[in-house]
Amino acid sequence: MEPTKNLHTYYDYKQMENTSMCDNAQMATPLFIPVFIMLIFLLGLSGNSMVIFTVWRAEGKRRAVEVYIGNLALADLTFMVTLPLWVVYTAMDDHWPFGAALCKIVSYIDILNMYASVFLLTCMSFNRYQAIVHSLSSTKLRIRGHTRISLAAVWILSGLLAVPALIFHTTWHVPSNNHTSCTLDFGLVVTNQRQGSLWITALTMSLSTLGFLLPFLAMIVCYGLIGCTVMRHFNIRRQEDQRKWRLLKIITTVVVVFTSCWIPFHVLNSAGALSYLGLFPATCAFQRFLLLAYPYATCLAFINSSINPFLYAFLDLRLRSRCLCLLHLKKFRQTSTNDEEVHP
Repeated sequence: MEPTKNLHTYYDYKQMENTSMCDNAQMATPLFIPVFIMLIFLLGLSGNSMVIFTVWRAEGKRRAVEVYIGNLALADLTFMVTLPLWVVYTAMDDHWPFGAALCKIVSYIDILNMYASVFLLTCMSFNRYQAIVHSLSSTKLRIRGHTRISLAAVWILSGLLAVPALIFHTTWHVPSNNHTSCTLDFGLVVTNQRQGSLWITALTMSLSTLGFLLPFLAMIVCYGLIGCTVMRHFNIRRQEDQRKWRLLKIITTVVVVFTSCWIPFHVLNSAGALSYLGLFPATCAFQRFLLLAYPYATCLAFINSSINPFLYAFLDLRLRSRCLCLLHLKKFRQTSTNDEEVHP
């Protein structure tokens, strides 16, 4: 069975180029896409590195939220390191010159960190839910055994869920254009195209369900309860409630940005994978739409990893002060206990 072309995820829109019977279905990746991905890489590399260094340099005991932010930055930074390889791959019209081993490793890292990032964001939302809705003190929210256990669970579960990417990715030479692609090859477990389509659909839907839908619903529940708590006790005339109102706006920004970055990616992935089984109408217009939209949806998903440091770290008053201190832009001032409790 011929492998399935793939970039960053189990389902790849470019597979349609090999199977489509539609006229004008083939579309080249826009030239500015590699440049844009490189800009995302530079922004994410600098921002996530700053957050990791700030958390590592923190004096005294770290809050649980700071540990989650540090691990999130580590996941995003690891993903960012792989982006230059994908820039080369895209710029060379899907030619992979780095060998089969690196194809497996990079694909595994990408899927692992996709899972780890969203799981860490979910842990952070639950941590903020505990801090605000249940009004846990700052001392109770510092690193404890349950925080370490949750972090270990996040990385172990992410690593296990990404194993199929390590097993099935390989390189495949395409004689028609003399290119070598980094692809999915199900030859070890399937004997026909139908079985391969089932594997693609199963892996893609598991990625969208476990790597987006369920964590997203958990975040919505946590932040919804936080919002209800803030609004129920909100009074704009009191300074304390002005802080809570600022928190509510931050929470809204967090949810909107996360959703905006990831929904197009997972919707296109799921619709494309389901079309393999005939469960979604694969008309010529639909195929052309996928070919046109998928590169932009992928870049939008990449953006989330580059802005996470600013969204989840720099909006935290204490961590933001530490970052500015490291840049010699501000003298660090210990934030109050109340500030630690109300800011995500």
